[in-house]
Amino acid sequence: MIVAIDLGTTNSLIGVWRNGAPRLIPNATGDLLTPSAVSMLDSGEIVVGRAARDRLVSHPRRSAAAFKRVMGSNRSLTLGDRDFRPEELSALVLRALKADAEAWLGEPVREAVITVPAYFADAQRKATQAAAELAGLRCERLLNEPTAAALAYGLQENGESRILVVDLGGGTFDVSVLEMFDGVMEVRATAGDNFLGGEDFNQALLAAFMREVGTPAGLPPPADEPPFHGLLRRQIEQLKQRLSQEDTATLSLPWRTGTLCWTVSRAQFNTLCEPLYQRIRQPIERALRDARIHPGELAAVVLAGGATRMPALRRMISLLFRHLPTQHLDPDQVVAMGATVQAGLMMRDAALNERVLTDVAPFTLGVEVADRQSDGHTVHNLFVPVIERNTVIPASRATTLSTLEDGQTTIGLRVFQGESRRARDNILLGELTVHVPRAARGQQSVEVRFTYDTSGLLEVDATALGTGAQYHLLIEGNPGRLSPAEIRQRLAALAHLKISPRDQAENVAALARAERLFEELLGEQRSAVGDWIGEFLAALERGDPRQIGISRALLLQRLDRVEPTSPFD
Repeated sequence: MIVAIDLGTTNSLIGVWRNGAPRLIPNATGDLLTPSAVSMLDSGEIVVGRAARDRLVSHPRRSAAAFKRVMGSNRSLTLGDRDFRPEELSALVLRALKADAEAWLGEPVREAVITVPAYFADAQRKATQAAAELAGLRCERLLNEPTAAALAYGLQENGESRILVVDLGGGTFDVSVLEMFDGVMEVRATAGDNFLGGEDFNQALLAAFMREVGTPAGLPPPADEPPFHGLLRRQIEQLKQRLSQEDTATLSLPWRTGTLCWTVSRAQFNTLCEPLYQRIRQPIERALRDARIHPGELAAVVLAGGATRMPALRRMISLLFRHLPTQHLDPDQVVAMGATVQAGLMMRDAALNERVLTDVAPFTLGVEVADRQSDGHTVHNLFVPVIERNTVIPASRATTLSTLEDGQTTIGLRVFQGESRRARDNILLGELTVHVPRAARGQQSVEVRFTYDTSGLLEVDATALGTGAQYHLLIEGNPGRLSPAEIRQRLAALAHLKISPRDQAENVAALARAERLFEELLGEQRSAVGDWIGEFLAALERGDPRQIGISRALLLQRLDRVEPTSPFD
């Protein structure tokens, strides 16, 4: 059994191809969406999902989210008294999803298709694979998110068509142009921005609030008072959501002896976010240019990712393409649904035996060279592409490099990823030294071959043509890359973590929600929530499962009455 996982910045989902159709699997609290958040309880137990998301407000120093944005880096995040790498936190989310799938399927889960942003670099893709390994999963395929969305769309469409997928999630943005014909889905071009997502729209609102209201009122910067700003960031998220439904919305924040109020209109919000909309437009134009497709040739524009719910974004897409984007697919679920199709393809399900998928390389991959001009002047630090962006993958390409100086005995290969003519402006992936016999300039050469697989991972092989000696470059020099030994070490460390039992997930989530509301509310409502928490804790201590269930149901009913309204909660 191969499961499909959409490992998102904000939320994650898991599904499976079953009985000829995609099925998404609910988590322990009955939800399809599992917030990509991790928190450490005072007992040292780890909780994942909705409870961890609520604890971002009540226990911000023991909780973390949005760690997907720093995957592939050497950043660490602190929960309580322990530091975690992004791969480890992602692995904890994957473990929770794996446990949900095993409980639903009634069998062990060991293999997975995992989606990643199309614009994820080599280091980020390898970090995702490392997270899967830490979670006890073998990653059979890394699937680009917009390609997955197109697969879900393609299940419902027949005939020939060209579509564009706009995928704006919590932390990343991708766009892909695809062509479908005779059961073949061919990605023509992809582009994106790994640091653009719904979180950036929240940040635009937060910066404006601090500038207009917070700072004049003496509100400390976010880094100075994390517990308070956990509440503020949740209020900002709810404000953004209300602006998707209403022309104006108001944020009310308790501060000192009073309340800070800030009213913002949808028009003001759009003005604040105009630079972000321009950043969205640029990759769309680039993908269309690379695919050599005119906007008028597109049959549909498919939206993926929760941030595409924003009316201004949908209006911008409508104006660009002169027709409404397709809205019959849930943007929060479409990537996961498409990933289950890929899982079905890999299991060779009969219902999918006539479907073929091709993808492309999102970045140009090449090597650094020096070039001697006709006047004898040597220009250094030039980038020569070997596999250009939007080449259909899997792909294997080679280029030949020769010695530049008389008597040269080595040729240094520096492998880069990027689009700049200057190598230093691209991302260094790795280095390799090839030994060659001493000879006159240009008489010794090395053939460099790049092989790029369907998961977007690169292998580099070099052959010294004068001696036949072969060299292989393992792309593992990224500063954030975990070595196999480090993976084993961290796997052992994670094995000693206490994971909150799955059958206690509903109790933990209910308590975390109550504690978060206690942080948010004031006056009589806050006092009442405090009393309700005490009653529920007493029921937990008594240990009677039936009474705990009754107490939990009563607590949730009460919390529903005092929960601040939000169109998506």
